[in-house]
Amino acid sequence: MSILISPTTKIIVQGITGAFGGKHAQLSLDYGTQVVAGVTPGKGGQVFEHNGVKVPIFNSVAEAAKTTGATVSAIFVPPPFAGDAILECVDAGLDLAVCITEGIPIKDMIRVKRAMSGAKTRLIGPNCPGLVTPGTVKDSHGGCRIGIAPGYIHKKGHVGVVSRSGTLTYEAVYQITCKGLGQSTPVGIGGDPVNGTSHLDVIKLFNEDPDTKGIILIGEIGGNAEVEAARWIKANCKKPVAGFIAGATAPAGRRMGHAGAVVGGHEDTASAKIAVFKECGIEVAATPSDMADALLRAAKAKGVTLA
Repeated sequence: MSILISPTTKIIVQGITGAFGGKHAQLSLDYGTQVVAGVTPGKGGQVFEHNGVKVPIFNSVAEAAKTTGATVSAIFVPPPFAGDAILECVDAGLDLAVCITEGIPIKDMIRVKRAMSGAKTRLIGPNCPGLVTPGTVKDSHGGCRIGIAPGYIHKKGHVGVVSRSGTLTYEAVYQITCKGLGQSTPVGIGGDPVNGTSHLDVIKLFNEDPDTKGIILIGEIGGNAEVEAARWIKANCKKPVAGFIAGATAPAGRRMGHAGAVVGGHEDTASAKIAVFKECGIEVAATPSDMADALLRAAKAKGVTLA
């Protein structure tokens, strides 16, 4: 099983006619993803073609969803227009919007969050790498890749990954694959301070998924989302969990990479979050290279086999 998406999920790519959106639409098609529509206002009626696959382009998400039956959109739209692109997905009643765009103004995201209150659509991102459900054949072709994650490092298996950092998501995934294990669904939730889906949201989904046997939770300085997730894990999750917090050497008060990675108080620091992880029974990885091994230690302590 997987969470949020499966190899049969039908995908829209907003911004498919742009260089970045088009390139990743091609990579997703190569991975076996069911990309069934593109959306670029003013270019409806055109066709995006790759290796013999013809993807129709529509002027709106609503039209694309109605015509193709797509339920998920990957958003590669420039920052000034990305907020409205997300709201198009909400208006069309999609199940999931995955916003890859970096640099969306915070005031736009506050408006989007307010408008999404009570809506059917779940948002992952913005400023995220997306998510992958690996396939079952060689090199995981036949899976579902939404976003910018490198498909070839994934392998179908039973480890869930949730992370604010794209590159650390890939690092954890590759370590798991190198151990001969695999992933159920790695999810990059993005590093912006206002986003759609939190660590805790994803942890709950992994906890409910019978095919996810272990979890890697990757966080960083700034905010309290990792602490919230850790305390829920202590109270509710019986699966082995390993955690890593990036930013231990970051100077206080300085933004480090992600817009949300800035320490505003004592509880925002890496040391404070690591202390909470340990208090909540999460096996802490000392370095990024230790993430898979930390999960194996947690699994051994609980008598869980991850293969």
